[in-house]
Amino acid sequence: MDPAAEHRQQLRSLRDFLLVYNRMTELCFRHCVCSLNYRLLTGREESCLDSCAARLVRANHRLMGAYVGLVPALLQRRAAEHAAAAEPAPGPAEPAEGAPAAGT
Repeated sequence: MDPAAEHRQQLRSLRDFLLVYNRMTELCFRHCVCSLNYRLLTGREESCLDSCAARLVRANHRLMGAYVGLVPALLQRRAAEHAAAAEPAPGPAEPAEGAPAAGT
């Protein structure tokens, strides 16, 4: 892979990570923080945020594990489909023995 393509892939990976992180932060904040009247979080809010983030991280790990398990099979199926599409199509079927040829 050329350096420019590798750099673009790294930027895409970083962007995807930041999107997940921001979504998780927003979801947990909305779920756990009830009041913005105080400068610091309450103990209950901190505990809620910790457990919310931990649940989402565990769920993300399970999803990624399933994805990693499925990718080889998907790639293998795509390669087989691509190979089948690349094979030349069979010619017209030849008539069976004793059957009249087409057009006669």
